[in-house]
Amino acid sequence: MNTMFRRQFVLIAALLLLCMLVTGVAYRFWMLDTVETENQQTLYHDAQAAAAFARAYNTTGELESNWDFRIGLSFVSSVSDAEALICDPDGVVRLCSCEQFSCDHIGKTVDAALLRQIDADGSVTGSAGSGEALSALYSDSRILAGVPIISASSGQTIGYVIVSAPTTQLNAFMRRSSTLFLATGALAIVIALAAASLLSRTQVRPLAQVAEAARQFGHGDFETRVRVPEHSPEEIRELATAFNTMAESIQRDERRRDEFVANVSHELKTPMTSIGGFIDGMLDGTIPPEQHTHYMQIVQQEVRRLSRLVRSMLDVSRLQAKGIEESRKTRFDISEVIGDVLISFEQKINSRHLQVSVALPDRAVYTRADRDGIQQVVYNLVDNAIKFCPEGGMLGIRLAQEGGKAVVSVQNTGKTIPPDELPLLFERFHKADRSRSADRESWGLGLYIVKTILDAHGEDIRAESHDGVTTFRFTLSVVR
Repeated sequence: MNTMFRRQFVLIAALLLLCMLVTGVAYRFWMLDTVETENQQTLYHDAQAAAAFARAYNTTGELESNWDFRIGLSFVSSVSDAEALICDPDGVVRLCSCEQFSCDHIGKTVDAALLRQIDADGSVTGSAGSGEALSALYSDSRILAGVPIISASSGQTIGYVIVSAPTTQLNAFMRRSSTLFLATGALAIVIALAAASLLSRTQVRPLAQVAEAARQFGHGDFETRVRVPEHSPEEIRELATAFNTMAESIQRDERRRDEFVANVSHELKTPMTSIGGFIDGMLDGTIPPEQHTHYMQIVQQEVRRLSRLVRSMLDVSRLQAKGIEESRKTRFDISEVIGDVLISFEQKINSRHLQVSVALPDRAVYTRADRDGIQQVVYNLVDNAIKFCPEGGMLGIRLAQEGGKAVVSVQNTGKTIPPDELPLLFERFHKADRSRSADRESWGLGLYIVKTILDAHGEDIRAESHDGVTTFRFTLSVVR
């Protein structure tokens, strides 16, 4: 299974192996160069010491017959773990630091090119092998250092000292260091992979919890929430918080949807039952023919009520889906809209003997919005105020400008709405009296439509109710 944990584990392992390979190669080359340079420097110092030793004992010019020198040379060679050769000016080996003073190296000739390089540079360090400077004397690969022996009296070169050591020692050291490096690196990789495995599982576990919660949520368990420990990475906590926020929003929408369906079903049931009952009565003769016209008028009224409900619901859906199109926004005077709405309610206001208080500014207050939508807002608020205002009560409308906002207030006297009821006034199918059938002219959509239209304009509305006076206030942006 191509899981996130597996991908992370493989990626970390590959990176560790790559880092170890690069580090190992660089370490080997650096260590080889460092050790070889140090060995060459050591051999060079040994060669200089042997040359100085030779000058000190060169009293007769016959170093090969001076046993003190030969013993001292052998001692120096054994201490430095290298072999020293004493050559004459022609490159012929006269002395060797081997334990056998008459070894096979005596009488052999060193490569003339090496001697010329010593004469030219004053000394030489490097490596030699088969076919090279010391190929006539040694068959193995070696590192060497050579210096001339300068006579203290004449200042002339009376011979050469060539100190060499086999590279097997260097190779053995490199093998040991490489083995130690590989062992240490392997242990470090094992520890790192174990830690990476633990870390990856710790990071992936919350993701698995989110996935499981999403599956449960998809199967209808809207109570599911993700619980992530506080020590989890910040990104995981943010993901869990985002999921829980989404889940709460979906659960809230689902609850509203269920409530909406239940409310619509409840509201549609009454007129549909009435329509069906009247039609059945006319068809089976329960309602006499001379009363058909009367009951058909009732059916007509119920059908119109259903049509208004459907139209209101479609308007709300359109506003929620698309908002207010810019092409529908115009510049208009808010006072004119309020006046038009009051004129349309004149007959109803007079029939209820309401006292109307209108406070409008002397000058026009312009806004840019959907005029029909704002007129619907004012209409619904005034209609709602008249509906709940007792006969002979007071209806007030006020328009004021506060900064860059126009504030429209619609006020009526009547029963005081409880504080816990105020936030619910703008919900779908909500009625403050909790009775769905007492008010047959109201669907509980008026204030919800008001809130939806103002939200689409980016404006606010709030309700207040105290001491028998209820006030609805909404804002509109003022333009010149």
